[in-house]
Amino acid sequence: MAHISIIGSGNMGQAISGLVAKGGHTVELVGSADGGTAVTGDIVVLAVPYPKVAEVIAERGAQLAGKVVVDITNPLNFETFDGLTVPADGSAAAEIAAALPGSTVLKAFNTNFAGTLVAGSVGGAPTTVLIAGDDADAKALLAGVVGAAGLRAVDAGGLNRARELESIGFLQITLAAGEKVSWTGGFAVAQ
Repeated sequence: MAHISIIGSGNMGQAISGLVAKGGHTVELVGSADGGTAVTGDIVVLAVPYPKVAEVIAERGAQLAGKVVVDITNPLNFETFDGLTVPADGSAAAEIAAALPGSTVLKAFNTNFAGTLVAGSVGGAPTTVLIAGDDADAKALLAGVVGAAGLRAVDAGGLNRARELESIGFLQITLAAGEKVSWTGGFAVAQ
């Protein structure tokens, strides 16, 4: 059984918390502004908007050492919705990994909307969580948490694939904001 800490208690933090509990794992939700509460999970999910990540790392970087840190962010320009705020050859996950050299960073959940995590399906197919990272054991650990909740986990490759996952997340968010897809819908991966 894994113990997961989720920093951020918004829609995604709540949805991931529900998945963790559904799969029989333990979970703690920690508000992003609650710097005084220790993070005790083996897996720590950063369920905050990308602009808040640097603040979380500044406050909690030492606590995150030795842990699997899951970046769910999409580094969008939320003022214009016209692009990502990281270099084209980089990603938010790569920046987080550079800022947390003592942690194992994974990219996951950023291509999912909270509604599809809660529902467990997209268009009749099981919700698929794409996971990118360079540590096979960490990816397997997170995939086990996802699978225990009845969702599918797909290994999307190394952490360098995070930039493609962030592009997919960006496309999906802009489609939903433009009312072309529902916030309870999204992309499904069929096998």
